[in-house]
Amino acid sequence: MSQRHFTDYPLSEEIVRALNSLGYETPTKVQTEVIPVALVKKDLVVKSQTGSGKTAAYGIPLCELVDWNENKPQALILTPTRELALQVKEDITNIGRFKRIKVTSLYGKHPFHIQKAELKQRTHIVVGTPGRVLDHIERGTLSLERMAYLVIDEADEMLNMGFIEQVQSIIQALPSDRVTMLFSATFPDDVDQLSRKYMDHPVNIEIKATGITTATIDHSLIQVMETDKLLLLQNLLIVENPDSCIIFCRTQENVDILFRELADLDYPCDRIHGGMEQEERFEVMNAFRRGQFRYLIATDVAARGIDITNITHVINYDVPLEKESYVHRTGRTGRAGKTGKAITIVTPKDSKRLADIEAYIGFAISPVKAPSEEAIDRCREDFEQKLHVKIKLKKDKREQLNQQIMKLNFNGGKKKKLRAVDFVGTIAKLDGVTADDIGIITIFDHVTDVEILNGKGPLVLEIMKNTTVKGKLLKVRKGNK
Repeated sequence: MSQRHFTDYPLSEEIVRALNSLGYETPTKVQTEVIPVALVKKDLVVKSQTGSGKTAAYGIPLCELVDWNENKPQALILTPTRELALQVKEDITNIGRFKRIKVTSLYGKHPFHIQKAELKQRTHIVVGTPGRVLDHIERGTLSLERMAYLVIDEADEMLNMGFIEQVQSIIQALPSDRVTMLFSATFPDDVDQLSRKYMDHPVNIEIKATGITTATIDHSLIQVMETDKLLLLQNLLIVENPDSCIIFCRTQENVDILFRELADLDYPCDRIHGGMEQEERFEVMNAFRRGQFRYLIATDVAARGIDITNITHVINYDVPLEKESYVHRTGRTGRAGKTGKAITIVTPKDSKRLADIEAYIGFAISPVKAPSEEAIDRCREDFEQKLHVKIKLKKDKREQLNQQIMKLNFNGGKKKKLRAVDFVGTIAKLDGVTADDIGIITIFDHVTDVEILNGKGPLVLEIMKNTTVKGKLLKVRKGNK
């Protein structure tokens, strides 16, 4: 079958331009199957592993289908974790950038009043965790009357985390005349029941899981006594010498202990777990994405919402409690067509959990010997050299796209009777600027934020210092991203 391209679908020029700027060249398998069905507004049940490109599979049709002129939210995406909610928001914002699609994220441990204020602005797509979304629905701060699309992402994890009742309450509050899309890496009975109860003759799509076979990920295990785990990990890191590695622990306490152990050895590492402040978690994830350190020590909170294509190794320092977590953890490597290694450290007390995992994934994980003294000695010099090499920070397409964007902050908003069209009309008439250079516009009571695209921000900033909007000369400055 010949390779499809995004231009083969009935997508607007703005969406195709954004996909090109993000480096999306050809659709992944899940995108090839999902996009045409979603564009004709059919309910969908999709079984697809993490890392298969499913955010864009539903994000591209949603950005195409929503009506820019409608002020109230038209699509709701539910995710199990805050990390994933923010990841999805960023991805969809980038896909809808040139269509000026406004995406709002709703999640816990973030001030409710800030989210409430954002929902008062024009919002096309809402992405959030079930608890906080339900909170907004119950308080009447999230308008549902124009909701035409519902996406339940990572449905299996949503149910694992005990969100089933909240998800059902949200579904029941939504208009019944809507398109529903459900995505899940695994399909336990609860997910199946959810799809049967709330969906209308859904199209079933199953993308064969390549990531859980040895096609893109080399799975192995090493057996060791509990007391020797740390030494084994150190030896593994010397021999494997990974560029980018996630080391999974079972508890927050274990993450903190292991982080201190590796930091004391001067390993370039950091940690992430649910006990940390949200802002700190975001900072750690962004630093890891840029390549500021090589070893991320994490609980299963990091098994979701990490979309980084170049993680070469996943090491299960602790065998996961849930068999499903093995799939989600190891799915952090071998993404986007790259290969990766998943190494699990197994102690005698882990035998039952290991058996459950192997039964679940459908194959025995190959046991391998611990690194030999000869191998460790042979690799030590390279390892120690790499420890002290200054890391060259990575830039992905998303960051490059965002670098071309400048947010301008004007000191006038709703109270001065200003509307988005007033800013578009004024800025698009400036010399060297067109409507295509104007991104998302957010109007508050007293201020307005306008994104200027394509590196035109400095030019617009200078000219607008002496240009009126609707007859008013507004103070303008560079805003925070």
